[in-house]
Amino acid sequence: MLRMSTLLLRTLRDDPADAEVASHKLLVRAGFVRRVAAGIYSWLPLGYRTYRKIENVIRQEMDAAGFQEVHFPALLPKDPYEATNRWAEYGPDLFRLQDRKKNDYLLGPTHEEMFTLMVKGEFSSYKDLPLSIYQIQTKFRDEPRPRSGIIRGREFVMKDSYSFDVNDAGLELSYQKHRDAYIKTFDRLGLKYNIVSAVSGAMGGSKSEEFLAPCPTGEDTYVLCNSCGYAANVEAMVTKVDAFTGEKVGDIEVLDTPNTPTIDSLVELFNSKYSANISAANTLKNVLIMADEKPISVLVPGDREVDLKRLGANLPGVKDLRLFEDADFAKYPKLVKGYVGPQDAKALGLKLYADPRVVEGSHWITGANKKDKHAKNVTCGRDFKVRQYVEAAEVKAGDDCPKCANPVIIDRAIEIGHIFQLGQKYAKSLGLTVLDKEGKPVVVTMGSYGIGVSRAVAAIAEQTYDELGLCWPAEIAPADVHIVATGKEDKPFEAAEQIAKELEAKGLEVLLDDRREASAGVKFKDAELIGIPKIIIVGKSLSDGKVELRDRKSADKQEVALADVVKHLVK
Repeated sequence: MLRMSTLLLRTLRDDPADAEVASHKLLVRAGFVRRVAAGIYSWLPLGYRTYRKIENVIRQEMDAAGFQEVHFPALLPKDPYEATNRWAEYGPDLFRLQDRKKNDYLLGPTHEEMFTLMVKGEFSSYKDLPLSIYQIQTKFRDEPRPRSGIIRGREFVMKDSYSFDVNDAGLELSYQKHRDAYIKTFDRLGLKYNIVSAVSGAMGGSKSEEFLAPCPTGEDTYVLCNSCGYAANVEAMVTKVDAFTGEKVGDIEVLDTPNTPTIDSLVELFNSKYSANISAANTLKNVLIMADEKPISVLVPGDREVDLKRLGANLPGVKDLRLFEDADFAKYPKLVKGYVGPQDAKALGLKLYADPRVVEGSHWITGANKKDKHAKNVTCGRDFKVRQYVEAAEVKAGDDCPKCANPVIIDRAIEIGHIFQLGQKYAKSLGLTVLDKEGKPVVVTMGSYGIGVSRAVAAIAEQTYDELGLCWPAEIAPADVHIVATGKEDKPFEAAEQIAKELEAKGLEVLLDDRREASAGVKFKDAELIGIPKIIIVGKSLSDGKVELRDRKSADKQEVALADVVKHLVK
């Protein structure tokens, strides 16, 4: 039994100064977590009980699916990560350290290498496969901007599992098995979610899907088509385009366009000075970007912006992307700020990447690579060659669905799970093979499947809170029943104690507010803030042999006979 009189708990009336999202504010105010440093949090008793219940649901569903639990250290040697090139690829996100002998180590951001080596050390035959193993472990990533409390921290807990199969057909079965287990897990946790197509990013691999919990303050943006059900993270959204069927145009014509460094100013001048009747969509932006400190140009229609996150996800191998700054223009003086065009890219030393809308044969108004000059009739394929088409432009509500061409909607969400078909990337790097039926070695095919365990606490809080505080689903609440004893006399406290003992004897978990010094108002506010599903008030009604029963979610109240309350709640 948890007793408020002795519980390590201090609720707060005001939001913490550094909190921006509701889950962060309420988890701190309700005494579930406390900040230790940027992106690093401690769990207090109520918070840790909720966290462990989420962990138990995940573990139960993983075990029920036939996956086996293992456990790796968080402190890992450098060598396996060098073998897969991730010691370098992770860049500044990796926590690196040395022991007293100057040997290099890292704090694990993810454990593909360890899982691969474990199976390599134990199994050698196709008869040993398929195999799926998982762990629940603390991870470490040096986030440049930790935020949103436990949603994006530098230390966090994940469930990561890996499947090992002889071929792609086996991988497909293992992938589906994990997908089904995830659906059962998130359904039990009471989460609303969408399954969307995603890109694999630094993890590598082919097929990839995310489980996203819709939330207005979520960091992930995804598209959804209400007509056909298509859903994708914006990074994985595919632009639907048709081949250019317009008329051919004449040669490039350079025009005077003074004081037009922006698309809006350019459109206004063309329409007024040259009677052009154009919109921003007829112009071509050359967005200059430093990719691993090398200049590239990303071409997008003038009515679009470049989404750096989307660009990065679709440029494998590139670690760092940033927009050009004044210092970069000074370093590359041939690039005239506000007037860059793709037709001179080779001479300017620029690699051209383009949005799929910049199709072969399309013609544009764009910079002339001279101050106060723009060019028209600049034609893709004739006047400039695109090095690579890449999904880089921002996605807008109303864009065409790539499956059915109906307009998509855009929503925000918290990523709670991600599943990948890794293929053979890690098995090849680390030499994981088994002997097939003919006794020949074959490279094992892998899948990777993650759930954010600590993050799920915040995601559930975000989806269930109300104006009074947290409002937990029954399966993961820190207790089943919150009993509040009020008044100055002993009888309410004695009755509350008896109810608590009887409920516990029936298998229910109880939080008993037995504080004598706290007022009834303070106790009621704490009960609402903490958010346990059922609240029993033992106070004024006791003189009539009754107690008040409140439902935290629906706010329904009813008086129940003291003699019947345990039976009523158990039922």
